[in-house]
Amino acid sequence: MKPEKGTIRRGTNLPRMGDFNESVILDAIRRHPAGLSRVELARATGLSAQTVSNITRRLLDQGVARESGKHNTGNGKPRTLLEIVPTSRYAVGVHLDPAVITCVLVDLLGTIVGHRSRRTPSGGDTDGTVANMAASVRSLVAESGIDEARVLGLGIAAPGPIDASAGWVVDPPELSGWGRYPLRDRLSEATGFPALLDKDVTAAVVAERWAGAATESRNLLFFYLGTGSGMGLVVDDTVLRGVSGNAGEVGGLGAACSTRTLVDEAIALGVLGAEYTVLDPADAQHGLVRLARLAAEGDAQADGIIERLAIRVGRGVCAAATLLDVEAIVFGGPTWLVLAPRLLPTIEPMVARSPFVRATHPTTVVSTTLGENVAAVGAASLVLDQALSAQPRSLLLG
Repeated sequence: MKPEKGTIRRGTNLPRMGDFNESVILDAIRRHPAGLSRVELARATGLSAQTVSNITRRLLDQGVARESGKHNTGNGKPRTLLEIVPTSRYAVGVHLDPAVITCVLVDLLGTIVGHRSRRTPSGGDTDGTVANMAASVRSLVAESGIDEARVLGLGIAAPGPIDASAGWVVDPPELSGWGRYPLRDRLSEATGFPALLDKDVTAAVVAERWAGAATESRNLLFFYLGTGSGMGLVVDDTVLRGVSGNAGEVGGLGAACSTRTLVDEAIALGVLGAEYTVLDPADAQHGLVRLARLAAEGDAQADGIIERLAIRVGRGVCAAATLLDVEAIVFGGPTWLVLAPRLLPTIEPMVARSPFVRATHPTTVVSTTLGENVAAVGAASLVLDQALSAQPRSLLLG
């Protein structure tokens, strides 16, 4: 019988480092920077002492983990602690944004060890842009002096919509010429690294749970505000992607916004002059910085533009936080970093006052700790997460 569409799980060409139990152990060690003993690992994971001993021996042999010291419990001999070796493996992340293309090289803990960025070319020469992206990736790895064999793969974050199965970007707004472009495979072929493609907002939320402000949270949403806006979602420690990989659009919540829209509104109201007219997505950042400065200096109209945005975003995240019952809301992206001093004081009280959000548990509201490169770090984190984290779906056949 022919299988019904959507019932067969798709695989990935990205190599995994070990089996499910090995990933569980590795994830547990990673989440405890101070280190865990084998006894603590057995207790935390529910695995037998013998299984933990076998797996940790393999991780030590692979150089992914190391013994970091002793912990004296007061009873019996001190226990040996295990920790991750950050320099044992690496991943590359590329963020394709309408304004800027960012490439990062991160270690096993998600720390940036190499970075490059350049303005996104206009004109729609996609093949030429990909060739430049590949050259940046190769240079980044070569200049680091790292053996390429220790690079697990390449993650790509792009604005939606995407075709996750095919690895295509599908005519994203403000990126002319990128209609149904096979970005994942083209960049993989050009660099020689296995590659993953995901939406930038999804990549950002993966970054936060891997190396950012929400590493301890199993239920969170990440609101990304850059050239465009969107939301990354995690429920029960699982990233929500949707049937096509395009979950996280916030237009239906009234929270959609772009840098261009803000600048255009400021020009229309006479807050900014015509010299700030946006001809290219990269131009909008200059107007945004000026708008934020005017608001900080007391310009009522400039402040009103930002306040209206804050209210729309606040309502949107309150609705999503209520629907998903999350414990943490993280904000980030280049536009957020510019406007955060004005946006956060409005949004945070909105969340705190929401009777549905605060009814049964506190909800943390914070800015990302990963800076403006959160989506690029997220792209690399996609690789780390796929290759190293415990993936329950890997237990399923088909």
